[in-house]
Amino acid sequence: MHRNARAVVESGKALGLDVHPREFPDATRSAADAAMAIGVDLGQIVKSLVFAVDGEPVVALVSGDNLLDEEKLAGVAGADRAWREDADTVRDATGFPVGGVPPFGHREPLRVFVDEDLLEYEELWAAAGTPHCNFAITPAELVRATGGRVCDLAQRR
Repeated sequence: MHRNARAVVESGKALGLDVHPREFPDATRSAADAAMAIGVDLGQIVKSLVFAVDGEPVVALVSGDNLLDEEKLAGVAGADRAWREDADTVRDATGFPVGGVPPFGHREPLRVFVDEDLLEYEELWAAAGTPHCNFAITPAELVRATGGRVCDLAQRR
């Protein structure tokens, strides 16, 4: 098992979760790739997105079929604006590469915001530290383990 996946398993254990990473031969870096490889609906994929809100890195856990609304994220975070962080900042803040960022177990404590649309599913799939490794989790476990604030984060057309 890759060291990043082991770190996610250990972080999960510390949070009372039994994490079972599954490695996929095709990259699961994008939500669409992950849904296809795993064989689930796009909405069941948890995108762990690192954004800055007024300069503070935060994690937005967004349903795979949603686009994040940066104004909504800034609002729920009590900030004036939000923007996507670059790959180096993501790795510095979380300890994981873009495409492999798990919802918990980050290098430093980060505030987490959970897209309310994720709660519509019985089972979700999130990255387990690498772009090829994912694990299943229920919405309730996701919210509990991350301490995330459930809110509307999706762009609505």
